[in-house]
Amino acid sequence: TFWLTHFLELGCVCVFVLCSRSTIFFSPSRLARHLQKEAQSQHNNSEFTEDQKKTIAKIATCLELRSAALQSTQSQDEFKLEDLKKLEPILKNILTYNKEFPFDVQPVPLRKILAPGEEEHLEFEEDDEEGGAGAGSPDSFPARVPGTLLPRLPSEPGMTLLTINIEKIGLKDAGQCIDPYITVSVKDLNGIDLTPVQDTPVALRKEDTYVHFNVDIEIQKHIERLTKGAAIFFEFKHYKPKKRFTSTKCFAFMEMDEIKPGAIVIELYKKPTDFKRKKLQLLTKKPLYLHLHQTLHKE
Repeated sequence: TFWLTHFLELGCVCVFVLCSRSTIFFSPSRLARHLQKEAQSQHNNSEFTEDQKKTIAKIATCLELRSAALQSTQSQDEFKLEDLKKLEPILKNILTYNKEFPFDVQPVPLRKILAPGEEEHLEFEEDDEEGGAGAGSPDSFPARVPGTLLPRLPSEPGMTLLTINIEKIGLKDAGQCIDPYITVSVKDLNGIDLTPVQDTPVALRKEDTYVHFNVDIEIQKHIERLTKGAAIFFEFKHYKPKKRFTSTKCFAFMEMDEIKPGAIVIELYKKPTDFKRKKLQLLTKKPLYLHLHQTLHKE
């Protein structure tokens, strides 16, 4: 049997899931993911009906919205504590609840990770510092789950390998980004991949106007073997509950003449990602950048 109880404290939902005599604490975002899995369960022995699963999925959407509001440094909360309290009778009576859901939200399906260039064909609303023109890459590669980092290549005499530590990225609304991560790719002048694409794990933390990663990326080709005009791209992605997909927010890139040991900060550009680097527009005039640290390895 699956029981849910909860209490509200300091504007944050704290939920205990009691199952097989164990008690687990969930933050709003973690609970949302747990509820999404339950709502999307295909097991025949599930104790929830299809209508109940839809309600659970809607609760998950609300929790995602509340989680984003809690982490935001902005004054306006899309999903307030008062709104959250309306979920209490639903959570307590999930097996018998049959009233209209109090919020106009849609169940969140399995998260869709858009392939490069795909989101250009979707309608979206962004603030003044987002949107823009550019030539996105073709829809050539399958969707990926965050956290696909690869190990360093074997060393070769006279050849150089590059490790890039992604320290942090500066964004005016950093606290509102849900499950942010960065996709790293190496492209030639035509936007063709020269190495496997890698995704970082979800960011470590969000603080003021920064999303912190502190993760190492091992470039999967010796520097001497990269074609002339190649560039390393960093696409910042985050999940959008209302639109129910993971979207690129902005991107940055580093060209070959910028490969040098030590720290570097690089500018952020508006999406869609322009791998050919022909129609670039800065994301913001504010001093917000992608902060990296490079380490070169040579035998």
